[in-house]
Order: sequence, then C-alpha cells, then structure tokens
Amino acid sequence: MSSGGRRGARGLNITSLPYKVKVYSNNQVLVPAQLVRSLGIQDIEYAEITIRHASSTVSFVARLLKTRFTDSRQFTIPKEVREKIGVAPGMEIEVVEIKPASSVT
Repeated sequence: MSSGGRRGARGLNITSLPYKVKVYSNNQVLVPAQLVRSLGIQDIEYAEITIRHASSTVSFVARLLKTRFTDSRQFTIPKEVREKIGVAPGMEIEVVEIKPASSVT
C-alpha cells in the first residue's frame, strides 16, 4: 500500500456549469467536488440554484449538505419545485447556476 496517495473512488470530472445529473431517490442532487472547488463554494451553507428540466427553468435557495471527507455537496430539490417542473427521482436535470444565497428565508 502506498503512502500519501488518493483514497476512495475517482470523482466525476465536472468542473464547470451547466452540467447534467440524475436526481437521487431521496430527491437530492450531487454537486461534484471538482465543481465545488472550481466555483469556490466549499464554505457556503446556502446557495441559490438554478435548474432546468425539459423547457422549464427555475431558481430556488437550498442548503448545501456536505460529506465528512470530500468537498462534494448535495442539495434537495424542494417539493414545490419538483411538482412545478415535473421532476421525479431517476430523471436527469441540468444544473445551470450555483451561487451563494444573498439571503436565507
């Protein structure tokens, strides 16, 4: 076993927006670690997120959930948004924009 190398599985090679991703069964969406680092959002708790599904685009504020050992984040798509644009688990959406939330409601 080598010392000082990487641990775990190789992450998704996504470094810029927009990107396409599947919605998890718990209605959460992954923000890959490389993208989090390239956007500089490692230390923010809430973000304003814009997603697109089919021809509908919607923005909302969500909490960025973090894992213990990586820079990747996840966010939950609010129920109102899912119902409005018809998103269900397993569907593919496009994350158009992620920026720090100016105010949390």
